[in-house]
Amino acid sequence: MAESLVLAPTSDPNVFLAPDGRRLTPPAGWVRLPPGDAAVTRRVKLAGPSWAVLEKRGRKVFSKGLWAPRENVESVRGAIEAERSTEGYAKKRQSELARRERTQAEYVATFEEEVVAFLRFSREWHELGRALARKVAAHATPVGSGTVARTKRISVAERAEAAVIAWMRHQTTAYDALVIPRVKGARREVRRELAGISRAVLDLHRRDVPHGIAACPLCAAVVAAVERETRVP
Repeated sequence: MAESLVLAPTSDPNVFLAPDGRRLTPPAGWVRLPPGDAAVTRRVKLAGPSWAVLEKRGRKVFSKGLWAPRENVESVRGAIEAERSTEGYAKKRQSELARRERTQAEYVATFEEEVVAFLRFSREWHELGRALARKVAAHATPVGSGTVARTKRISVAERAEAAVIAWMRHQTTAYDALVIPRVKGARREVRRELAGISRAVLDLHRRDVPHGIAACPLCAAVVAAVERETRVP
């Protein structure tokens, strides 16, 4: 048996599909280790044979857990629980959390500035741009959000632009209520058309030309978002 296999799930929770098309059932004495604790998962993989079950949805891959011998899972869990009960571990964990929080805060600030740079709103609409940048950054940057702001495939400037267009798609257009045909490329085409409309709306705010705020989808959306934020207890 291979030390480690990567399998795909099937409709049967106890049957998995191997890359070569075989349908496999976990050996007797194996148990499922749910995803969520990377340290336990990593050590169980090192402890012996295992099956990683991964589900692909579009471009994203989701872990459905790890199957491994029960004794390996229990042994690793016991060892890690003992380590985590020490004072030294608690201090290290606190330090790591503080570092992650600083890193996240720095990224949020950087991302917000990148959004402002992309918007390039005129003096007339500067405050609106700042409010929009805060809302986009707050929505797009949380760790684990899965938004474009968390990808490493493109630059931060490109992420900022994509995040603005995505926010506007949901907040200033009827995208969420549209019934889009299940035809390959249809959703992409709709998004492209709406992105063009959103860019035109952004251009209106890059000139010192006043316009009716109530009639502007972007102004109305930002004002509504700010009002919702102030109403939160």
